[in-house]
Amino acid sequence: MLQPCLKKNDKLASRLIIIFSLIVFTAVVVLGRIKLDLDLGFNVHVFATINAYINGSVAFLLVAALWAVKSKHFALHRNLMMAALLLSVVFLLSYIAHHLLAGETSFGGTGTIKTIYYFILFTHIPLAGLILPFILFTAYRALISEWGAHKKLAKITWPIWFYVAVTGVLVYWLISPYYQ
Repeated sequence: MLQPCLKKNDKLASRLIIIFSLIVFTAVVVLGRIKLDLDLGFNVHVFATINAYINGSVAFLLVAALWAVKSKHFALHRNLMMAALLLSVVFLLSYIAHHLLAGETSFGGTGTIKTIYYFILFTHIPLAGLILPFILFTAYRALISEWGAHKKLAKITWPIWFYVAVTGVLVYWLISPYYQ
């Protein structure tokens, strides 16, 4: 097993994780309701495309990290998970930029595809909003080498994070024909 990267301080970690999660959640909600009318000279939906690639990459990294830990390649697992975390930060910035610059897009499909789209969207959004503190607490437990608690949290966090990453790609794929 790997040595701790952080000194254990559950009280401080809990406060920081909760504060950071609330700030991110609030920023996404508030900034998602604002549209900046700027002409940047390029199609701002490029951010949505970037987001889809990031989500796909995060999903890939999560699968690779799962394989690594199951194969007892713990350093590789740590590195893959840190890459997934860093990409998620880039995703967040790109997501906010896209919604600030592009505003909302209405889904134009009908029938079964519309039902599928809204089912995916309405499961993706709340899970995406809830997963951040779980990811951070799971990472914290790993960084202080509390492997039992890390593994217990990861069994909840990993599948939800993976679902959010994959459905993020699906949402993009389904909505992108309606970008203007």
